[in-house]
Amino acid sequence: MNGIARYFMLLGVISAILGMTWGIQMSASGNHTMAAAHAHLNLLGWVSCAIFAFYYHSVPSAADNPLARVHLLIATAGLITIVPGIVMALQREGETLAKIGSMLTLLSMLVFAGVVLKGGRARRSPA
Repeated sequence: MNGIARYFMLLGVISAILGMTWGIQMSASGNHTMAAAHAHLNLLGWVSCAIFAFYYHSVPSAADNPLARVHLLIATAGLITIVPGIVMALQREGETLAKIGSMLTLLSMLVFAGVVLKGGRARRSPA
């Protein structure tokens, strides 16, 4: 796995490690008030980024599309904005960061939809 696919996979793996560590900390402390932020880190960080990585790996022409880089940048910005934003919202410190992160995350998915709709050719496995 190279290029955009590798970057998405690295972002996903880092998110999974952080999410698992955070989950263990919540379990050990018995304090689950940040469960919503933890869930977003796991779903947007690990699951979505891994799916993006596999798509870009499977469809190399999509990975070569300049929109793929835009997608990576916006997805990363959304992830690193939405998770602390949800923490702030849960702590009643304001919702602005969570709203910005939500909009970036939606924009990321819209860019990805554009990449997918533009199409490309999947790799063929050797016969």
